[in-house]
Amino acid sequence: MKSLSVGAILWFWLAVAGGPSESRAPDVAPVARPPQIVTGHVDATPPTPTPAFADLTDVVQRYCVRCHNERLLRGNLTLETFDVDAAHERAPTAEKMIRKLRAGMMPPPGQRRPSPDTLLALVETLETVVDRAAAHDPNPGARRFQRLNRAEYERVIRDLLDLEIDAGRWLPADTYLGAFDNMSDAQGLSTTLLEAYLRAATEVSRLAVGNPDALSRSAKYTNPIEVSQHAWDHLEGTPYGTRGGIVVTHDFPVDGEYVFTIETLFGQGTGFQDVDISIDGEGVALLGLEHGSRSTYPIRTEPIFVRAGQRQIAAAFVRTIEGPYEDRLKTPGWSFVGGEDSQSWANYGITALPHLSELMITGPRRTAGLSETASRRTLFSCRPARPASAASGEARACATEIVTRLAREAYRRPVTEEDIAGPMSFYDGAAAEEGFEVGVRTALQAILASPSFIFRLERAPEGVAGDESYAISDLDLATRLSFFLWATIPDDELLDLAADGRLSDPAVLEAQVRRMLADPRAEALSTRFASQWLRLQDAEDNQPEPYLYPDFTGQLREDLVRETQLLFDRLVREDRSLLELFTADYTFLNERLAAHYGIPGVSGPGFRRVSYPDESRRGVLGHGSVLLLTSMSARTSPVLRGKWVMEVLMGTPPPPPPPNIPAFDDTESARGGRLLTTRERLEMHRANPTCRSCHRFMDPIGLALDNYDVTGQVRIRENGVPLDTRGTFYDGTDVSTPADLVDVLMKRPIPLVRNFASHLLAYAIGRRVEYFDEPGIRAIAREAEADDYRMSSFIFGVVNSDAFRMVRPQPVVDEQGDASREGASREGESRENESRMTEGAGS
Repeated sequence: MKSLSVGAILWFWLAVAGGPSESRAPDVAPVARPPQIVTGHVDATPPTPTPAFADLTDVVQRYCVRCHNERLLRGNLTLETFDVDAAHERAPTAEKMIRKLRAGMMPPPGQRRPSPDTLLALVETLETVVDRAAAHDPNPGARRFQRLNRAEYERVIRDLLDLEIDAGRWLPADTYLGAFDNMSDAQGLSTTLLEAYLRAATEVSRLAVGNPDALSRSAKYTNPIEVSQHAWDHLEGTPYGTRGGIVVTHDFPVDGEYVFTIETLFGQGTGFQDVDISIDGEGVALLGLEHGSRSTYPIRTEPIFVRAGQRQIAAAFVRTIEGPYEDRLKTPGWSFVGGEDSQSWANYGITALPHLSELMITGPRRTAGLSETASRRTLFSCRPARPASAASGEARACATEIVTRLAREAYRRPVTEEDIAGPMSFYDGAAAEEGFEVGVRTALQAILASPSFIFRLERAPEGVAGDESYAISDLDLATRLSFFLWATIPDDELLDLAADGRLSDPAVLEAQVRRMLADPRAEALSTRFASQWLRLQDAEDNQPEPYLYPDFTGQLREDLVRETQLLFDRLVREDRSLLELFTADYTFLNERLAAHYGIPGVSGPGFRRVSYPDESRRGVLGHGSVLLLTSMSARTSPVLRGKWVMEVLMGTPPPPPPPNIPAFDDTESARGGRLLTTRERLEMHRANPTCRSCHRFMDPIGLALDNYDVTGQVRIRENGVPLDTRGTFYDGTDVSTPADLVDVLMKRPIPLVRNFASHLLAYAIGRRVEYFDEPGIRAIAREAEADDYRMSSFIFGVVNSDAFRMVRPQPVVDEQGDASREGASREGESRENESRMTEGAGS
C-alpha cells in the first residue's frame, strides 16, 4: 500500500507555511460598603469613613511593610515604596494584594490589622485604580500557536470522519500547565512530536478507508486489574446476565475471519466457567472452561467472520449466581490480600472468582472485501461510476469534491485552490498506481498532516503595527468558540457565518453561543474544563490500599468522577448558579455509587438526580472524586484537602513548604501502644513555627472534611478513636463539618467566583491568566453577580472579553517582571525548542 514519505510531508508543510507610556489613574474616592467579618487584633482608633489615598498608603506602610520589606521579603514581595494612588504602575504587585485581601488572608490571623471597613476600602480602591488604568489602555494579551492535543485530536477525528480513536497510540502525553492541557506555553514542538503527528495521519487515514490488503496480525488488550469481577458486578458494554470481563473497541480493517483468544485467567475457585464473546452486543461464541486455583490458557474461538469497521468486542463470564456471594464473609480468601496470587499480582481488591485479564484478536483470515462502515460513508460523499479509472475526469472531480469538503472542515476555514493543490497532487500520484480509494486515502493523510489542521494559527490583519491590539477575524473567532465550548472543530453553520463576516455581530454571536450550549457537544465543558479545573484526573493516580478498602473497584472510581461531571453539566444545561456547585443538596448517583454512600432507594446502572437524605454532604466538597484525589492511599489528608480548597476553589494557594522540613509521614505514628489519629499527628507536625504559618490556613479546612474516608464514605472513627474535626477558619469562624465549611466559604463568594472566571478564561484562550487580565476577570464576575452567578453569564463574559476576541502581539523577549503566576498550580515540564519550520508556519 502506498504511503506518504516523510520527505513529501515536509515539502507539503513548507508549501503551506509559505501560503495562506503609562498615565496615572484619576483620583477616586473609595465607596463605603457594609463591613465584612475580619478577625485579628484591631486598632482601637476607627478609620475615617472614606479614607484618602494617602491614608490608605499609610495603612499599607503600617500593617503590610512589617513583613513585606526589603529585609524580610515575605512572599518575595516588598511594599516599602508602594503607593495606593499609583497602584496601576505596579499592577502585578497590586493584583497579589487584591487577591489576598479579598480572601481575608492578609494581614495574617493573629497579627495587628486595621478595621474591616479600612481593609475593604483598601482593596476596593486598589481595584478601582488598576481597573481605570486598564480601561484607558486595555491589554488583551497574546498567545503563541496552539496545536491539537490528544483529547482535541480524538474529538476532531470523530467529527471529521465518524471514527473513534485513541490518540495516545501515537501522540505523547500532554503537559499540564495552570491546571489545563491546552495551554499554548506548554505546547512545544519537536522532531519527535512532528513524526508522531505524521504517524497518526497515516494510521487514521487507513482506519477511515479500510485496507483490503491487510495482513493478519494480533492485537492484545489488557484489562485493568482494578476492574471488579464480582458475581454481582455487571460491566457496561457486556450483555446482561454476565459478570466482569473486558470491553474493547477494535478496528477491523477488512471483512474476514478473526480469532478471539482469552490469553490469561487468574483467581481462585474451581468448576466450569462460561465466557460469552459478543460483537456489538450480539453473541458470537461461548467458551467453556474448567478453572482451577491458578490456570493459564490461551483459550480461543474458531475463526469468526466479522465485517470491516469499528466494533465493540466484549468478553464476560456468564453469571450463574444472584445475590450476595458467600465468599464476602471470608475477606482474605475473597480478595487477593492473603491469597497465593497476591505475590504475582500487585492488586488485592478483585474478587477471588476467575478474572479475565487479557483478550487478543487475530486476523484477518480469508478476507472478503470491504463493507461500508460509518467512516467510509462519511468520507466518500461521492463515487465515480468507474472507480478503477482513477485518472478519469469523473474520478478526479469526485476526489476534488471530497478533498475540498474535508479540507474546509479540517482547516476550519474556506479553502483556496492552493490549499487543494497539495492534497490533490498526492491523490494523483497514489490513484495512478493503486486506484481511486487509495488516492483519496493519501489525500486525507496529507490533510491530516498539514499544519493548517494540526495548528490553530491566527493571522494578524494587514497593516497592523507590531504592538497594536487588533480584533481576531471571524474565522478565528469561530475556531476559538468551538474549541472552548465543544473542544472540537466548528460545524458548518458556525463556519458559514464566520465566512460571511457575520459571527462577530453581537446578536448573531449570542445566538450561536446559546445554540452551541444546547448541543450535546457542550458536555466538553464538564468532561474537559471542569474535570481539569477540579483536578479529577488525579483521582486515577490514587489507588486506595486494598487491605483497608477491599470493596473499591475501577468501576466505582469511574462513577465517582462521573458524579462530579454530571453535577457541573447540569449547572450549564439548566443555566443555574455557579454557587450551586458548592451548596447543592442533591447529586447524581447510580445504584453502585448510592450503595457506596449508603443512600437507599437507587437501583440500576444509570445515573439520576438524587437528593441527599441529610446534611452530611453538600455540593462538590461531598463528592467522592474530590475526597479520593485529596487523600493518600491508606489515610485521609487534611493538608491535601485544605490545600485543594485554597488552591482550586479559592485561587489562593499556600506557599510551598520550606526546604528541609520533615514530611508528615515521617512524624510519630504511634504512642503508648495505640495508633495516633491524623489530627494528633498534624498537631505534632505543625508544632514547628515554620510549618504553623501555612498549616493554620489549610488544616481547619481539611479537618472539616475528615469525616469522609479515602473513598468518600462517611466515618465517625479513626483507628478506633472518635474523630475530632473541630477547627477555626482563618477569619475566626468555628468549623467542624462540611456544612460549616460551605457556609463560611459562602460568606465570602468573591474569591470563588473570580477564581472560577479566571480558570474559565484561561481554558478558553489557551494561555495562563496574567496580571493584566485581572480587570477583565473582575468585570466578568461583576456581570455574573448581577445575573445571580448563572453559568451563561460567565460564558458570555468570557466570549465577549477582550482577551477572547482581541490580540496584542507580545515582544519576542518576554520579561515577566513580578507578574503573578499564582494561577498556575502545576508548572509544565521544560519546553522543547520550536523548529524553524513551525515558526514559518505561524508567521
